[in-house]
Amino acid sequence: MTFAAMQRSRSEDRRISPVFWVLLAVLGTSAWALQADYGNMRFGVFLFVVSGWMVSLCLHEYAHARTALHGGDITVGAKGYLTLNPLKYANVLFSFVLPLVFIILNGIGLPGGAVWIERSRIHGRLKHSLVSAAGPLVNVACAAVLLIPVGAGWVEGLGLVSAMSFLGMLQISAALLNFLPVPGLDGYGIVEPWLSYRTRRAIESFAPYGMLAVFVLLWQPQVNQVFFDAVRGTMDLFGVPGYLGDLGYHLFRFWVQ
Repeated sequence: MTFAAMQRSRSEDRRISPVFWVLLAVLGTSAWALQADYGNMRFGVFLFVVSGWMVSLCLHEYAHARTALHGGDITVGAKGYLTLNPLKYANVLFSFVLPLVFIILNGIGLPGGAVWIERSRIHGRLKHSLVSAAGPLVNVACAAVLLIPVGAGWVEGLGLVSAMSFLGMLQISAALLNFLPVPGLDGYGIVEPWLSYRTRRAIESFAPYGMLAVFVLLWQPQVNQVFFDAVRGTMDLFGVPGYLGDLGYHLFRFWVQ
C-alpha cells in the first residue's frame, strides 16, 4: 500500500458517519420544534430524548476508543470506532436497544458496552484506567451541557426544558451506574488495573453477572428510591429540580395517557 493510500484509509477510518449526522439533525430539529412549540410536544420530547441519548452513547464509546488509540491500541480506527457510527460497535443490541428499553420502562440511563479494546496493546495501569473512565466522563459532560442552561434559566418552553431535564437525568444515572466498581461496568475497569493478579482472577468468574446483579438491585423499590434520590440530588447541584426530569419522562412516554 502506498503512503497516499494509507493516509486516505486513515482519513476514512476517522470520518464522521452519516448516521451520526442524521442523529444530530433529528436532535436539532426536535429541539427547534419544542422551542417553537411546533407539532406534538410529547412526540417532540420523545424524538429529542431518543436522538440525544443515542448521540451521547456514540460520544461515550468514541471517548473510550479515542483514549485507547492514544494509549496504544491502534486497531480502533480500522474497526470503525472513530467514525461515531453506532452500527460499527460490537453489540448494537446491548449498546442501544436495551438502553432504550430501560429508558422506556423505568427512566434509567443504562450504560452499554460496545467497543472492543485490545488491552494487550495498552501498557501502564493509568492508561487502562483512563480508557475506562473516558466514557462515563462524557456522560458527566453531557449532563452539564444539558442542565446548566436549564438551571440558569437560559431555556424557554416547557417541552424543551422538560426534555433537556430528563435527558440530563439519564446522563447522570448512566454516569453514576458506570462509575460503580462492579465487573462489567466502567467503574471496575478503572480500578481493575490496580488490583493484584490474585484478586482479579478471583473476581473474573463473577464478571458476567455484575451488570445482571445491578439490574436486579435497581428493580428493588428501596434501592431504586435511593438511586433516584442520588440522581435528583445531583440535578439540584445544577439548579434543576428533579420534578422537571420526572415531567420529561412523563412527556417522553407519549403513548401513555
